[in-house]
Amino acid sequence: MAIYRGTELEKDLSLECDVCIVGSGAGGAHVAARLAAAGKRVIVLEEGGYYTSDDFNMDEAEMFHHLYQEHANRATADLSISILQGRSVGGTTTVNWTTSFRTPKPVMDYWAGRFGVENLTYDALVPHWERVEERLNIREVPLDFMNRNNRVLWDGATKLGWEPHLLKRNVRDCASLGYCGMGCPLDAKQSMLVTMIPEAVDHGADVYANVRVQTIESEGSRISKVNGVAMHPDGNRTTSRTITVRSKVTVLSGGAINNPALLLRSKLGNRNGRVGKRTFLHPVIASAAIFDDPIEPFYGAPQSVASHYFQDRGPDKMGFFIEAAPIFPVFGGSASPGIGKDLQEIMDALYRMNATVAIGIDGFDDKDLDEGATVTLKDGGHPKIDYKWTPRLSEMLREGNKRVVEIQLAAGAAYTQSFHTRGVKIRSTSELSKLDSAPYEPNRVKCFTAHQMGGCIMGKDPKVSVVDSRLKHHEFDNLFIIDGSVFPTSLGVNPQLSIYGLSSWASQHVIAAV
Repeated sequence: MAIYRGTELEKDLSLECDVCIVGSGAGGAHVAARLAAAGKRVIVLEEGGYYTSDDFNMDEAEMFHHLYQEHANRATADLSISILQGRSVGGTTTVNWTTSFRTPKPVMDYWAGRFGVENLTYDALVPHWERVEERLNIREVPLDFMNRNNRVLWDGATKLGWEPHLLKRNVRDCASLGYCGMGCPLDAKQSMLVTMIPEAVDHGADVYANVRVQTIESEGSRISKVNGVAMHPDGNRTTSRTITVRSKVTVLSGGAINNPALLLRSKLGNRNGRVGKRTFLHPVIASAAIFDDPIEPFYGAPQSVASHYFQDRGPDKMGFFIEAAPIFPVFGGSASPGIGKDLQEIMDALYRMNATVAIGIDGFDDKDLDEGATVTLKDGGHPKIDYKWTPRLSEMLREGNKRVVEIQLAAGAAYTQSFHTRGVKIRSTSELSKLDSAPYEPNRVKCFTAHQMGGCIMGKDPKVSVVDSRLKHHEFDNLFIIDGSVFPTSLGVNPQLSIYGLSSWASQHVIAAV
């Protein structure tokens, strides 16, 4: 019936409830609201802090520190891929760029055919998506709402015949501030922070922020206890205060990286060694383009247009889709290539810069050459992410880089700048061959991810999957995993609406298990 901050706990807590949910993002918040509305006693544990619009001051350095995993420094073990992932009440929905897609039907058909996913079909999710879209005011962006940064993608892709399309966003009365990635100071973004979490609390749920769940325990085929520890106000350290929750059902909604890490720390649910396998990242390569006129990529809706023209490049190549990305001084400066004078030149041109990205659709290789990342544990129990950098990935990054540059040049860019350690400048399409000879290897070109999927995948066969088609763990009668970690592949679209629909659909199975 309230939201508590673990940093303020004065004593250890031992709690009981019907359903304990670990994580308050796109999966956990929706399950909490549905279960609480059904009259179940719900407790949500969230490692991140509880911040509201009053705290969102649009300061990169401060907001990245508070609102992202590892203060926006999370990365693969070899540092080749930077991982942007939210950590606060509302999870990544508090800091994402509001882009909303339903799961493509061919993706769900692939899951059914290859992994034996049953009953979870596109048609089964349609009523759940419709309800969520109405609740979160998900609507298509009008063309005249598009900022200059997105207009580059629209104009360039249109000229090339690459079928750009308008996006849908979960906003209400958006003022186009452009700072979605740092939390919305107007509560215009219809994130879980301002929608389903308050709804869950109104129906009687309790949310404990600043609580890191260290382990879960089992008795036979049932999860018996969830063990958490309160965080220090700096967000880095734990305190001596503990929270223990006993519940009839446990739901893990900590995401594709944290869910596997929790199961591995607990030494549970990994009988066939599948926990942490098939973790997909939608690996991203970016190109910066400098225009003669102002672009101001830090203002306006961060994303309003995309192109999926290259999503299917045949069975032997990784597909990709194309979107725009906002640029701010701190993140732009840390991501840009070069040092000294070269970096200064790029930052001086920030207001004239466009960033367009190619996003790899990993996980659709029937020869199992594209298995994404594996999550294991570092010393101390924190997640370690090893992404397999394959020739298939390198080819996608190279081709995606070239296609993005073509879009930017077609839209009138004076020149483009790649994100290699030694950035490649392109002034005309006749120079595209420079990108063919540039290196697409770990730590020789910047690579990012804002979408993490898999690691606890669903499927019929316990030998190759972690949860069944109802999202119940194969080994435990009262453990569900409900978020993007159950996806057997990446999606080829931004994942939040897919997770919303999935969590709404899966809630009925949790209710039945209580």
